[in-house]
Amino acid sequence: MITFRIAIRALLKNKLRASLTVLGVVIGIAAVTTMVSVGQSASALIKGQFETLGTNLIMVMPGSSQRGGVRQGTVPSLTSDDAIAIAENCADVLATSPIVGTSGQVIYGNNNWKPKELFGVGPDYLLVRNWDLRLGGFFTEREVGNSDKVCVIGQTIVERLFQTTSPLGETIRIRNIPFRVIGILGTKGANIVGDDQDDVVLMPYTTVRKRLNGSGFNEVHLIMASARTVSNMKSAENEIRNLLADRHRIAPGQPNDFQVQNTTEIANILGVITGSMTAMLAAIAGISLLVGGVGIMNIMLVSVTERTREIGIRMAVGARSRDILLQFLVESVLLSCIGGIIGFALGIAGSTGITMLINAYSTGVDWPVIVSIPAAITAILFAAGVGVFFGFYPARRASQLDPIDALRYE
Repeated sequence: MITFRIAIRALLKNKLRASLTVLGVVIGIAAVTTMVSVGQSASALIKGQFETLGTNLIMVMPGSSQRGGVRQGTVPSLTSDDAIAIAENCADVLATSPIVGTSGQVIYGNNNWKPKELFGVGPDYLLVRNWDLRLGGFFTEREVGNSDKVCVIGQTIVERLFQTTSPLGETIRIRNIPFRVIGILGTKGANIVGDDQDDVVLMPYTTVRKRLNGSGFNEVHLIMASARTVSNMKSAENEIRNLLADRHRIAPGQPNDFQVQNTTEIANILGVITGSMTAMLAAIAGISLLVGGVGIMNIMLVSVTERTREIGIRMAVGARSRDILLQFLVESVLLSCIGGIIGFALGIAGSTGITMLINAYSTGVDWPVIVSIPAAITAILFAAGVGVFFGFYPARRASQLDPIDALRYE
């Protein structure tokens, strides 16, 4: 405790020098905390965005045709019967939904709007996408089988067309075909690229295929499937591949006429990228900690030289070499820890400010504010280690001074 008080008094004698000494540590800790926190915010944003896509989502897409080794485009190889077969025969698949896309204006009264997404889907679409209904209901197998002209709309459609009117039971027109609104979707918000997920109209896929696209065939543009658990994703993919290869009579060794992808793999890849960028930025920021450590060592060497006579007096009255060593080490570590605490506070402010700035200038994407406490604690401990490492040589030099020579020093 006495050593600590002596260290405090020694630092307070030269406030400006002590402040400049800790500046490098402050910048280093603040930079590390800010960079890691922003990186973790980006990772959390990506994870959250992929979770909005659906529950353990697997996408089955048509394959591409090739001629002479050149890719020619997609082949309409998927049918709604494939989606039904996947749901019935793949044990690790919870639910499926065929997807049939279209486009067009949506009209209600004197208002019209062109949604980003006009989809024909199956009755289990909301389960696959992990999407809730705010009001009303969803269409059933019976309505799908009858190609009924019913629809469920997103929040953006409600705002654009209905304003103060309740949409439930109202009729909207798509390509002059009337559709009765039976449900309103819960809010999803924007996706990772800023597209509004609520700007959507959902209808039975049979209705879209027959009444809007004018197709008499059974093909679908996409099949969405949901695995029962995250751990079953791989086995669910393999089950889907094997089943569709058998249904499409794909000979062994021949390329499939479909593709199976899951969003978990994409999210993991993006997570690795953001993690690597965070680690790289943190490493670059950590260099300033080493620079700050060098500054501490230089100042402590100057302090030893200035206080040589004081050291001699302390040794003359009974202070041991290890007491002198401990005193200068405490001063060095104290400088580093003070810088670490100030840097941590600035890092919190910096990461919060950057996140708020991103949210202010980005459209629809809400970055979460995350303060990386483990990174901050690690940085502060590292700062203390820097103080010990760079303070040891000056402290050891002070402890090895000859008392008589130190007393004679002017």
